[in-house]
Amino acid sequence: MALLLTESDVRELLPIPDLISAMEVALAAFSGGDVRQPVRTAIQVGAERAFFGLMPAYIERPAALGAKLVTVFEANAKKGLPTHLATILLLDPETGALLAVMDGRYITEVRTAAVSAVAVNRLARADGSVLAILGSGVQARSHVEVLRHVRQFREMRVWSPTPENLRRFATESNVHPAADAEEAVRDAGVVVIATSSATPVIESDWVAPGALVISLGAYRPEMREMDPALVLRARVFVDSRAAAVVEAGDIVQNRKEISGELGEVILGRVPGRLSEQDIVIFKSLGMAVEDVAAAHLVYERARHTGKGTEIRV
Repeated sequence: MALLLTESDVRELLPIPDLISAMEVALAAFSGGDVRQPVRTAIQVGAERAFFGLMPAYIERPAALGAKLVTVFEANAKKGLPTHLATILLLDPETGALLAVMDGRYITEVRTAAVSAVAVNRLARADGSVLAILGSGVQARSHVEVLRHVRQFREMRVWSPTPENLRRFATESNVHPAADAEEAVRDAGVVVIATSSATPVIESDWVAPGALVISLGAYRPEMREMDPALVLRARVFVDSRAAAVVEAGDIVQNRKEISGELGEVILGRVPGRLSEQDIVIFKSLGMAVEDVAAAHLVYERARHTGKGTEIRV
């Protein structure tokens, strides 16, 4: 019997502090060679070039095997549906039998922010007390919630090109709405770019020395969300070198040398910040190992607590 776990189940079984710890372990395992994971397979769907990706991974210790099926349909926003949807399949690493089918939308949302929290711990200056977020969607909201677990920010500023969304986000999340992107970014110690833009939304001149910039978008080689001058002046870290050099437009188009993987920083194999004045970029594309590690945590707790619905397959 396999388990069916809904988004409600997943939310209940995945506390943020535990997820942040699990993501740090998963990133280190990936960079340490204890994960088998190809670059995601993706195809475009329909006239609007929607995205469908397959992301499998096997973790050796603790043993976990699974895959995420993820879609990005930007037109869903006009239909009142999430633009990002996902389902995760968890398999028995000894037999290949199905263990669980679970909602992956929420896991994708919070594991992305949890990885950013690891990046803040490892790459941001200790005195970076101002957070700027560009965007007002799911990831913007998730980052406000999750980053509060690792840093007490003196000020949180947000900007969105959609005024109505910005007002709602600022009110609901108790953050300061900026008049424009530059106002949000100026003097911020941590900047999160959480937009779907295919062209740069941040200028190099806005970014203060010593800032950490976390880039979540531009997941296709033809896309960019950062000023090329910013990318070229910064130390750039990624979740996966193999994925970044073929998927991350800001890296591919600038032919930017990668300083290291975040997992290598965790393992002490690569230095992170070399000086307090370094501008550091963490390019987060998202990896299957993050999804499988989070799903494994959910599954183990579901078995322990009796959550979920057993299904025959």
